[in-house]
Amino acid sequence: MDETRHDTKTAAALTAAKLYYLQDMTMDAIARELSTSRSSVSRLLASARESGLVDIRINSPFERVGRIEEQLRDRFRINAHIVPMSGIVNDVERLERVSLTAGRLLSQFVESNMVVGVAWGSTISMVSRSLVQKEVHSTTFVQLNGAGNTQTSGLEYSSDILQRFGQAFGANVEQFPVPAFFDNPVTRDAMWQERSTRRVLAFQSKMDIAVFGLGSPQAEVPSRVYVGGYLNRDDYRMLREDGAIGDVATVFFRADGSWRDIRLNARSTGPGLDRLRRVPRRVCVVSGAAKLGSLRAAIAAGIVTDAVLDETLARLLSEEN
Repeated sequence: MDETRHDTKTAAALTAAKLYYLQDMTMDAIARELSTSRSSVSRLLASARESGLVDIRINSPFERVGRIEEQLRDRFRINAHIVPMSGIVNDVERLERVSLTAGRLLSQFVESNMVVGVAWGSTISMVSRSLVQKEVHSTTFVQLNGAGNTQTSGLEYSSDILQRFGQAFGANVEQFPVPAFFDNPVTRDAMWQERSTRRVLAFQSKMDIAVFGLGSPQAEVPSRVYVGGYLNRDDYRMLREDGAIGDVATVFFRADGSWRDIRLNARSTGPGLDRLRRVPRRVCVVSGAAKLGSLRAAIAAGIVTDAVLDETLARLLSEEN
């Protein structure tokens, strides 16, 4: 008799658990279905949990993310700051969430008496809108590369980004009013001898932090250098011939991290990757699976110390052979 009552109670608890956990029915609806009271349903659900009929597990994204961060640190010697998110998020929202995290993170990195280099682009523009106010002293934000092309001076766009950084931290800003690419390497070399240009380059040589995104022609959220009129047909042809996979501050690199003999770099106004490698903290903000190749190459080039990235991209990077 006791065994019969136990089986009946177990069957009722199992039914209640299935309706509650698998069919998302409320306890009131289950009570009506089983012709019992709401309190009885609550007791049945408690019994289902206590007897092991129901096994509730909470999969914390932060624990999962923590494991991937540790893997990337051990494998690539980078500090990965991973933004948890589901796989159904589109690339625009993914970029927004990563940029928001990067904006908060930079408030921890930037202190008084620093020089911070900032590259313009779609990603860093969004980061600049997510910065947390923090008052510092004697800190300067310097533009890493020129923004002009044959259609625009680029000053308004790059200046807006830089000014948002300056306003967030109460800091000085140093613009770099030169083209993104010169037509001739000789022209760039001559411009680099001008005192006004050398002044900006001197700030760049003293950078404590560099903040940049990664350009990629495959990204769903287009990198500005690829869609903003900066490259012509011949430029694209040369980049394909030279095996370029992406860029940082308009300096292009290959999958193996090499960059010196890519022809377009002789005309670029961004800092050479050897210069970037000497910056103590190099913060790369990147999102979307399409940026995997560019991120992997940037790590191979040794220009990343901190990567702010979404969980999907981080997992793909950690799973690579």
